[in-house]
Amino acid sequence: MEFWTDFFASFEISRSTARLLASSVVLIAGVSILRFLLGRFIRKSVNSSELRQRWLVQSRNGLLLFLLLGLMMIWASELRTFALSIVAIAVAFVVATKELILCLTGSIVKSAGSSFNIGDRIQVKDFRGDVVDQNLLTTTILEVGPGKLSHQRTGRMTVIPNALFVSEAVINESYTHDWVLHVFTVPFKREENWKLAKQAILDTANQYCAPYLEDVRRYMKKKSEQRGLESPSVDPRVTLQVATAGEIHLVVRIPVKAGQRSFIEQSILTDVFVNYNFAPAAANSAPATKE
Repeated sequence: MEFWTDFFASFEISRSTARLLASSVVLIAGVSILRFLLGRFIRKSVNSSELRQRWLVQSRNGLLLFLLLGLMMIWASELRTFALSIVAIAVAFVVATKELILCLTGSIVKSAGSSFNIGDRIQVKDFRGDVVDQNLLTTTILEVGPGKLSHQRTGRMTVIPNALFVSEAVINESYTHDWVLHVFTVPFKREENWKLAKQAILDTANQYCAPYLEDVRRYMKKKSEQRGLESPSVDPRVTLQVATAGEIHLVVRIPVKAGQRSFIEQSILTDVFVNYNFAPAAANSAPATKE
């Protein structure tokens, strides 16, 4: 009996430690309740699914950061004493958790630079896709590919450690959000009728873009004024690029909705190649007849 009395006596908690534990429990409970109420409010008040998901993720990350800062403030004195007493262990811990620290640093760099938001299409190194979630350690994207020119989702999910944002450049393909200037390349051999192809692609692109061209022009002008930049031309254009001595590439740029890049590109290419013949023997031919 005396053994058990001494055993439990060794686990007695001082009054100051009890206060700190109580404060920590209250803080955790308060943040949990606030997160529940805030999530419920956002789900009921925000109609847009993309905006609702973005607010839910940002509120969760903000409350988590607030909780961590609160716990650090509550236990600051004990943490300082503990750190001073185990300096060697702390150094070893930092070395062992270097990647974790880099992930936290990358999260700060990403947030400070406003590199992207939920729903944006980004590319980091060889990773490219639509952002669906982000937290203090990782960023989750739905892969788009294959390659850098395709705009179709592959069905695979990629979790990127935020450490990459410290050392790698981030390409945001959706920085203008609603409308974007989409670019794709159509290669031709030099002896083929690329002149006819250039005019055919331009005419077809104008036909597809005409219904919303004025909306794009107003949108780009508004975005440019917000950023203090000159408004870009949004009219469809086809320019030449000589990749090799025997090839000519037609670089096509069109304004399009962010979510319809692949659809409009494929529609233009399908119409052009169904209705025109660009073979060398047909250099001066008229457009083919539609079936």
